[in-house]
Formats: sequence, C-alpha cells, structure tokens
Amino acid sequence: MMILIGTMAFAAAIPAALYLPYARRKPSVFRTVIKTLPLSIFALIALVTGAPWLLVAALALSVLGDACLAQEGEISFLAGLGSFLLAHIAYAVIFFTRGSGWEAASIVVLAAIIVFSLAYGSFLVWKAGQLAVPVAIYVLAIAVMGFGAATYGGLVLLGAACFMASDAILGAEKFVLADDHKLLNLSAPAIWILYFAGQALILYGFMN
Repeated sequence: MMILIGTMAFAAAIPAALYLPYARRKPSVFRTVIKTLPLSIFALIALVTGAPWLLVAALALSVLGDACLAQEGEISFLAGLGSFLLAHIAYAVIFFTRGSGWEAASIVVLAAIIVFSLAYGSFLVWKAGQLAVPVAIYVLAIAVMGFGAATYGGLVLLGAACFMASDAILGAEKFVLADDHKLLNLSAPAIWILYFAGQALILYGFMN
C-alpha cells in the first residue's frame, strides 16, 4: 500500500510542476487538466487509504475550485471561491473534531491568525468592492480553518499555514495588484507552490 501511495504522490507532483510555467497563461484545456490533476490524485490517495470522508470531500472540493479558478471571469472566480469556502469548512470541522485542543503554544498561533485576519482581511474586503461580502465570508472561513489546524498541530498546522498564505497572495493578486504589475510574475508561482505544499502537508499529516 505504501508503495502505491508513494507512486501516486510522485504522480501528483509531476502535473504540479508542469503547471508552474502555465500559472500566468490564458485558460486552456491542458492548463485546466494539469491544474486539477494533483489534488485529484490527493483525493484518490485519501479515498484508498480510508481517510475521513470530510478530508476526501475537502480535497475533492479543492479540485472543483482549481477547475473554476483555471478559467477567467467573475462567475468562475465566485464559483472557485465557493468551492474553496466549502473545502475550508470541511477542513475546519475535521480539525476541530480530531484535534487535541489548544495548548500554550497554539495561543500564539491563534493570536497571529486573529491579527492577520483582521488586518489583512479587512484590507482585502475594502479593496474587493462589490465582492466585499463573499470575500469577508471567505476570510472568516480561512481564519476558522486556521484555528482548527492549531488544535491539530504538526504538519497539519504547517499545511494550513501554507494554504492560508497562498490565499492571502491570491487575494492581493486579485484585488490589490494591477494587471501589469511586475510582482505577478512571482505571485502566480508562489500561490501554486504554497497551495500544493499546504494540501500535501495536510494530507500527509493525517496519514501519520
């Protein structure tokens, strides 16, 4: 079984690496396929290893979110936002129900999440214009997911932090940076690397 899991994990890393040069390119079938393959494989790994169904659901919802965000337009963005919102909720529930509770060290983590969510989240909501309400709800869901990860600790918490960082950069890319800003050449691959690493760490954390 471990050989199979290792092979599948390696198979997920291949399309993840292939996607990097396409992170800033226009939508295409190939771009969508290589973007959705890694998390599809993660969801399959979770399924065949008997992982909690909420973990499988969170990974599957992430696949749907990837597919939506691989397209252009506000409708696709909102669909992706909704998919990842549900994924964060699923993660939060499983973290809180299976975590060991908040310890002294996690209080620092909780404080950091609260400060960051209030400061940066408020800034993004202000910049989001007509999308202020869905963005505010999403920021709240991310914060709750982070709180849940703090009860679990270890690789799961590290993975959640990477996931949150990825979303934070995506928010800046969507609502703060201009379409021709030079930082976009760095932000797009950073979003993907942090996202893939975050999901991989969460999955691996649950398997150990």
